[in-house]
Amino acid sequence: MTSKALLHDAFRTGITMKGVDGLLEALGGILLWFIKPSAMSRALRVLSLHELSRDPHDFIGIHLLHISERVAHSDPTFASIYLIWHGLAKAGLSVALWLNKLWAYPLAIFVFSLFSAYQIYRFSHTHAIPLLILTIFDAAIVWLTWKEYRVRKAEKEESSAA
Repeated sequence: MTSKALLHDAFRTGITMKGVDGLLEALGGILLWFIKPSAMSRALRVLSLHELSRDPHDFIGIHLLHISERVAHSDPTFASIYLIWHGLAKAGLSVALWLNKLWAYPLAIFVFSLFSAYQIYRFSHTHAIPLLILTIFDAAIVWLTWKEYRVRKAEKEESSAA
């Protein structure tokens, strides 16, 4: 397999992951919009207590318990709107990239870079390692999108010249 084919496959895999993640985010935002924080808090609490009853030091159980406490006292409006728009933007751009729409490449680079900048800002306040990992993944997607854009643009120019 050539490096060009490998980069193309990595690009396709990455944008597929971004698209699926975007749809899940949008779905989560919609659920967050309609489910009351108290009900969500109770559900997270039940899940965490089940995990913690088996292992009091369970990483996921402890974090679910902390999240349930924060959710119970929060207004989900901003999070809902953010998740819906963020998710739809990622899913829409992923579809356009899969369809090789040339206009989508620079737009995706710009939008994904903005998302990464916001994630870096959030990381500077939270120091959450998963956020850092997500930002590195997003930076890789931006780079792969730029490489793929150059290939697609060159192919279009060649076909126009012929």
